[in-house]
Amino acid sequence: MAADRRDGADDTELEALREELRKLRKINAALIDRVERSTDMAGNAFSMFETAISLEAMVRDRTSQLEDALAKLAQANADLARAHGLADAARMRLRDAIDSINEGFVLFDAEDRLVLFNEAYLGFWPALAGQIREGMSFDEIARLAAEQERPGGSLVAPDRWVSDRLARHGIADGGHVQALADGRWVQINELRTSEGGIVGIYTDITEAKAEDARERARELAERNLVLQATLDNLSEGVCVFDDAGQLSAWNEALQRILRLPDGWTQAIADHQGLVDWCRTRLGMRDKGCLDWRGNSAGAGRIERLCPAGDRSFEVRSTAMERGGQVIGFTDVTDVQRAQASLRETADTLERRVSERTGELVEVNRRLEAEVTERRAIEAALLDAKTVAEKANLSKTRFLAAASHDLLQPLNAARLFVAALGDRRLALPTRALVSQTSTALDSVEDLLEALLEISRLDAGAIQPEISDFRLDRMLRTLQVEFAPLAQSAGLELTIDAQPIWVRSDIRLLRRVLQNLLSNAIRYTPQGSVALRCRTGGDGVEIDVIDTGPGIAADKQQLIFEEFRRLDTRPSGKGLGLAIVRRAIDMLGHAILLRSAPGAGACFTVSVPRGVERCESEEAEAGTARGRSMTGLRILIVDNERSIQTGMRTLLSGWGCTVTTADGFAEAVAAIDRDARPDIVLVDYHLKDGETGDETIARLQAHLGVPLRAIMISADRGEELKAKMAVQAIPLLSKPVKPAQLRALLRTMLD
Repeated sequence: MAADRRDGADDTELEALREELRKLRKINAALIDRVERSTDMAGNAFSMFETAISLEAMVRDRTSQLEDALAKLAQANADLARAHGLADAARMRLRDAIDSINEGFVLFDAEDRLVLFNEAYLGFWPALAGQIREGMSFDEIARLAAEQERPGGSLVAPDRWVSDRLARHGIADGGHVQALADGRWVQINELRTSEGGIVGIYTDITEAKAEDARERARELAERNLVLQATLDNLSEGVCVFDDAGQLSAWNEALQRILRLPDGWTQAIADHQGLVDWCRTRLGMRDKGCLDWRGNSAGAGRIERLCPAGDRSFEVRSTAMERGGQVIGFTDVTDVQRAQASLRETADTLERRVSERTGELVEVNRRLEAEVTERRAIEAALLDAKTVAEKANLSKTRFLAAASHDLLQPLNAARLFVAALGDRRLALPTRALVSQTSTALDSVEDLLEALLEISRLDAGAIQPEISDFRLDRMLRTLQVEFAPLAQSAGLELTIDAQPIWVRSDIRLLRRVLQNLLSNAIRYTPQGSVALRCRTGGDGVEIDVIDTGPGIAADKQQLIFEEFRRLDTRPSGKGLGLAIVRRAIDMLGHAILLRSAPGAGACFTVSVPRGVERCESEEAEAGTARGRSMTGLRILIVDNERSIQTGMRTLLSGWGCTVTTADGFAEAVAAIDRDARPDIVLVDYHLKDGETGDETIARLQAHLGVPLRAIMISADRGEELKAKMAVQAIPLLSKPVKPAQLRALLRTMLD
């Protein structure tokens, strides 16, 4: 193909050179003719000479151009000859290559004319070997093949075969398989060339087709073996009839289930023979289930239970789509007998269940009666619990009110006793004052314990959790309990380590106070110790004594109110009850380890706190300030006994005291006397007036701020917070003279 294109290009170039040479010759003849005519027209020799010179130059140029053109023409002829030679050589090599391949090769041009083919291609059409030539159309070759070679598919309708072959050839997008008349198979692959032609490759695949057929035969045989093995392993008897009603397949279970004799396939070779055996020999009442339906399109499947004498069969008859019928037999005699037995058993069980259900209904009725009775008891218990809780709350409120009311006269009595103690008295009188003070201390401790328990029970005390150093609080306990332990002849040891804990410092201090107080009170001799141990995330505080110990069955009782294990008059049995309530409120744990004669150890577990930097404060200092002599103090209290007691006490300290029962008397006293240095105000005054309101009104009346101290029997957190916001110191009743004296001196600094 490349050589043909090269030949065409050379012929075109040669033709162009020849056309140019012809034009040059024509120009040369015209020039010569012109010269000759100009000579005849003018006789002037000089003009002719000039003309001759011009013509000579032009002829020389044209001749040179003609010689160049002839040289190029010769070179082109030489190149054309070489190209023809190369094209012929390439064509021979291409033909040799095509003839050397085993597949048939054929090439058609864009007009579907035969251009090139090899001997292998002719081998597929031996009858056409002498008729196929270059330049034939594919349509002619296809019609010759249909008429003379008679390939598969052209025997019945040659024209249709030719039409289909031309359609496939026109598409030329892949391969297809064609059967030849001599039994061979050829695979034809046709593809388009870049110039619009078609290349065809013909491959003999007869052996591959034969191997494929053999492989399919082997697979079919293996499938038949597998199918037969599957049928033989079925417990159901199966037989298959073809579309003519002839027996074509069966399994071994069929002979056993239908009790067929040996060699039964000779006597029962078709469908009717099997039906006669089942209906005549076995007496099977199949109700038409065994009838022939192998030629009925869409006959589907029929399944019935067919009795046969003392036996029962389940028969399934299925018509196949391509003709024929499959019949399956299952002996269900034992299954039916088992079902009958099961039905009988079910009837018996149903009867027993019915009887048992009746018994259960009766038992259930009795249980419902018991449940109703128990619910009534629970309701009664719940009512009783509610009544008890209300009674306990009423008791708590009563104790709180009673304790509050008792603190008022107790406060006055303490003030009078303190005033007497500051005077010079005879020794017998001083002893009586001391005994009175001791008795008042006991009454105060009892009332404070009752008040604290009532407030804990009523939820009036809420813990204020913070991080603080334990050793600072323990050192105050050392100072507080050292004299008490010394007077009891006991050795007191408190291990104060700089450990940070997280708790309510006031409630934790109260817990340790009560534990130390109990340990000192109930230890006749030996020692009392408080130790701290750290471990994990907590701190354990042990209060250990060498007392008589506590029996195991009594260790929970001691945490109840008014419970004491001895008959000594000291102690009121409320300290550990307060400890239990405070520990529960804080969420801490308390553990008691004790045995009779071995002392006791109370352990309080407290969480570790976060250490923070604080400026160290002096823990003890010398009371500073000027003397209280001449200090002007205004007492505002609606109880005359309190006024008198406070007047007596403060006058003994050298103070100038003025009393008032409310705002009106206080204003009159201030207007009458000088403005007071300090005002002592009771929180609850007459007519619902409160101490903070009185202080505010007095400051507004005077136009200057007043230094004031609030005194109250109310120990609630709300009042403490309120006074803290207003920066007013708060003293609880009964007022301890030492606390009052220290506070007054502090305010004078």
